[in-house]
Amino acid sequence: MVKNWIFVVPALVVASLAAAKEPGTPLLYQSSFIRVELAAEQPAIAALAVDSLGKGKLDVSPLRGAADATKRYTAQRSAKGCEYRAVGAPAKSPAAWSFEFSERQIRLRSNYSSQDPPPALVLDFDTFLNHATLLGHMNGDGSVRLPALLHLPDHGTFRISTSASGLSLGYDAQRFFTWDNNLNYKEGPDAYVKVTIPAATEAHPQIDYTMEVVAIYPHVPGIERDARLDGFRRNWLNVFQLSPRRRVLANNATSDACVFAVYTYSSMALVTPPLAPGLTALDLVRETLEHYLTGMDAYGFAVRNDPENPSDTLDTYPSLVIAASDYVRGSGDDAWLKKNYAGVKGWANKMLAMDPTGEGLLVDPSSGNAGIWSHRQYPKHTSNWWDNIGFGHKDAYANALAYHALQGMAEMARRAGEPGDAQDYDASAAKLRSVYYDTFYNPSTEVLAGWRSADGKLHDYYFTFVNGAAITYGLIPRDMANSIMDCMLAKMKEVGFSHFEYGLPGNLIPIRQEDYMVHNKRWGAPEKEDGSDGHQIYENGGATACMAYFTLQALYQLGRGKEADEILFPMLRAYEQGGFQGHGPNGMTFDWKAWDGTPHGYEGLLVDSYQPLLAVLSR
Repeated sequence: MVKNWIFVVPALVVASLAAAKEPGTPLLYQSSFIRVELAAEQPAIAALAVDSLGKGKLDVSPLRGAADATKRYTAQRSAKGCEYRAVGAPAKSPAAWSFEFSERQIRLRSNYSSQDPPPALVLDFDTFLNHATLLGHMNGDGSVRLPALLHLPDHGTFRISTSASGLSLGYDAQRFFTWDNNLNYKEGPDAYVKVTIPAATEAHPQIDYTMEVVAIYPHVPGIERDARLDGFRRNWLNVFQLSPRRRVLANNATSDACVFAVYTYSSMALVTPPLAPGLTALDLVRETLEHYLTGMDAYGFAVRNDPENPSDTLDTYPSLVIAASDYVRGSGDDAWLKKNYAGVKGWANKMLAMDPTGEGLLVDPSSGNAGIWSHRQYPKHTSNWWDNIGFGHKDAYANALAYHALQGMAEMARRAGEPGDAQDYDASAAKLRSVYYDTFYNPSTEVLAGWRSADGKLHDYYFTFVNGAAITYGLIPRDMANSIMDCMLAKMKEVGFSHFEYGLPGNLIPIRQEDYMVHNKRWGAPEKEDGSDGHQIYENGGATACMAYFTLQALYQLGRGKEADEILFPMLRAYEQGGFQGHGPNGMTFDWKAWDGTPHGYEGLLVDSYQPLLAVLSR
């Protein structure tokens, strides 16, 4: 009869040893850091939960469980774990797979037999439960070289290493939906993230693996003693998700690569401790940048031969230049900079080419005039990340990024021994700053508008991220910055938004129908002219953690820590509770919410939601 073994170790949650009533019962190990169930009749992990903080947060295993196997194995308890041998194999023969457990570790060993080659171990994660990702140096086929991290957002992280050289883990992911022509998504096949741990082979007759629980985050004095910051410690790595099919950092492992979001990853990689020997978060940024330097397409670039997307978004090249600057500054990799300077300079010059008159501001090809989206007068997405809102022409958010990018490009030019270029980029940054405030400041609301359209109109919906970014990047004098934040916070109070556990609305008042790009209510599109019936849905004022960083950072920079903390700490509680990941009862996801908490997102996990954790370092 197959036994159900519950291994007893220090910090064990379950403290008894029981025999199974019938064959097929899985084998269980649990400590305060890990919970593992092994399949009874094949070497496989049937359930896996991790808590990097060791607080016993182990209720959820996102694994689908072991698939049915054609070959059966016998499981035998060992001194520290369990061994699997093919049925009929001698009891003293090397185990096909063995598992040993300690409080923070799972140790695996695979032995090769020509008569019974062992199977690989496949971890099949259900992304409806958790958007697991594998972080490491990627190969051309999407596999990931060891050592690497297996990260389960909102739960914890395993650092995986091996005794063998040159080994990689198999890695694949699939999304659960596809888009139709009306920007609705259609459910498709099961979504998954699969990680494959190779078995021993004739070339590697014995392989040892170690899966060690780690918590990786920037050190803040006293942080381990402050439970309010558990969400920071547990979820710092959530911003990093590698797509195995695109081989770059992406919205999540199963989702799109958005080139205009790369700077959000680099901003956190810049201060992230090493992930493993020979692996840093900045390595992930560098390898992502190298794909774009060699011509990889992604959302944000113009689509070749597609009249629907004839131009790059205004924030695309600023994002890439900022990310390159962060990489060089954080890594000190001057050799990489010299090798790739021409490519990065090409991005900067394409960015500057978006200033057709030389007045200092980037200008989108679309007019940004009210009504152009409903009449399809301009056939593309809008000019920045907020692609359902009618940003166009002179875009305050994209130009704030451009200013920061130009400063970073000047610094890179100096490091690369190009003082003339540095002087030119400094001059471009100064020119942009000299016209920014007058272009976007709205005296009637006393805040910055989102964009100024070609007809001269300011389109102002109390954009939290626009005003926050401009202050964060130093485009607004301190006295005016404080005045702007006074008005923004007063407006937030006036409209009744106080559920900071949901993040922040991108806009505090409804986007008028004439300024909304899409025409589907699911995405916040209003039917009423004033936009009120679409408000709080998705980008039309929905609450999200995405880009809330800028509001927090602006407040901390201005010395307004109490007001920033009133937003940050409810968000941190939500991070610790997994409040920005997963599906709600209505089938939509928690990356966007109405102000009553009703979910309106679709990604399941959107890594941009985790950049606000960076603001903890500014406290």
